[in-house]
Amino acid sequence: MTSVELSAPAATDSSRRWRSVLLAAVAACAACGIVYELALLTLSASLNGGGVVATSLIVAGYIAALGAGALAIKPLLRHAAITFIAVEAALGIIGGLSAAALYVVFAFVDGSTWVLAVSTALIGGLVGAEVPLLMTLLQQRRRASQDLATDAGRTLANLNAADYLGALVGGLVWPFLLLPHLGMIRGAAATGIINLVAAAVVAMFLLRRVVSARQLATALCALAAALGVLVTLLVRSHDIETTSRQRLYADPIIAYRHTAYQEIVITRRDNDTRLYLDGGLQFSTRDEYRYTESLVYPALGGDVKGARSVLVLGGGDGLAARELLRQPGVGKIVQVELDPAMIELARTTLRDANGGALDNPRVAVAIDDAMRWLRAPHPELRPPQGFDAIIIDLPDPDTPVLGRLYSTEFYSLAAHALAPDGLVVVQAGSPFSTPTAFWRTVSTIHAAGYAVTPYHVHVPTFGDWGFALARRGEIPPSATLPADAPPLRFLNPQVLAAATVFPGDVRPRALDPSTLENPRIVDDMRHGYD
Repeated sequence: MTSVELSAPAATDSSRRWRSVLLAAVAACAACGIVYELALLTLSASLNGGGVVATSLIVAGYIAALGAGALAIKPLLRHAAITFIAVEAALGIIGGLSAAALYVVFAFVDGSTWVLAVSTALIGGLVGAEVPLLMTLLQQRRRASQDLATDAGRTLANLNAADYLGALVGGLVWPFLLLPHLGMIRGAAATGIINLVAAAVVAMFLLRRVVSARQLATALCALAAALGVLVTLLVRSHDIETTSRQRLYADPIIAYRHTAYQEIVITRRDNDTRLYLDGGLQFSTRDEYRYTESLVYPALGGDVKGARSVLVLGGGDGLAARELLRQPGVGKIVQVELDPAMIELARTTLRDANGGALDNPRVAVAIDDAMRWLRAPHPELRPPQGFDAIIIDLPDPDTPVLGRLYSTEFYSLAAHALAPDGLVVVQAGSPFSTPTAFWRTVSTIHAAGYAVTPYHVHVPTFGDWGFALARRGEIPPSATLPADAPPLRFLNPQVLAAATVFPGDVRPRALDPSTLENPRIVDDMRHGYD
């Protein structure tokens, strides 16, 4: 032990407590900072569709703002203590209000992009200012206590360790705790409150000997006022969110869930019930029978004689299962759905629409990602010879997460679960509104080793809507109805035969397939009609 260490019991208890509390504040602020960024990314996906471009711009803009904030704060480092409190107060209030502001602007003005950009710049800049301020405070305290054994390198190492640990905590808390239990608006507000409390702790316990009593009182009053705003938001967020959300939908909302996977909204006016996922309409009970019959029955016809087992990937609303249960001979239906909230709503709010299909003993529900489920053996659910039919009823591939479920790899996995003479049907989007995406899906299925018969029907709610019927091998399947099909409201042999004919303006195209490595279909969806 050196003489300096012996003469300075000063790295003393007081100094250690100072550093411990300040580093704890660093960790808390870092956690809040990463939560704000994740909230912005979640909002971008929920309000504007997200995607690689939007995500990249937010992340890049946030990191650039970190650097800009660190540079901008340099002139204020001589007043690091009071500046830190001011920065944390601003960060707490801006970050805490960001989700509510974005949601309200999106609902009432439809101009959330500029709010998203401003929020990213402000939050990133304030978070970037934190580290220089905290580093200055730590060094000032080290000099004041004559703790000569701790050099700047060790101080920076401690600061970085606390910062990164806090970021880890924030990265875990947002998807597993805040978002599923509080939602975006309340989750961001709760994070802002934590931010303000951390700043108040620093102010009360660490800065009372550094700043004047007047400055301290002013800082605490500012923090208390900001805290009051966020607590009010936390209490009133349900009213704000409900009012803003209802502005986005023409019909009254009767059910809402915001899960780790998506935003689910169900509306109803008179006898018309509608399901929306992330703002996109999935069906209307006025005409969903056209879509559902066209999706289900061709997969049970053709060369499939007496299909007994059917795998449904997606379709968590239970409508496909409802039609399958009407088909004589179908004895086993395996329904694979990612989101348990969708299954819960299908069994309650949508029960009249699907006839309680998911509670039928012939239906086995598996909560899992479709690709992950196909990769696992599941001997208790998979027939030894494979499923007689596979119905793939997934949302449009407008994000990379969904794009992977429209890849050659995904359809190749589906082939392993299919009986040798079984049929696959895929909802493939609109050949009129998104023709490139439609024919990309057909080409991708073909590249996975299937012979494909595309077809399309008119669904008034959606317009022209397309499907792809496929089987392994080189001979395309015939688009026919099963001989023992029950009475249908829309589909008949003549309608189905006409459905395989495509006019010149939506004529077939041969395109490169979409793959996991190059999800071309996601970009196709962004371009829409061309």
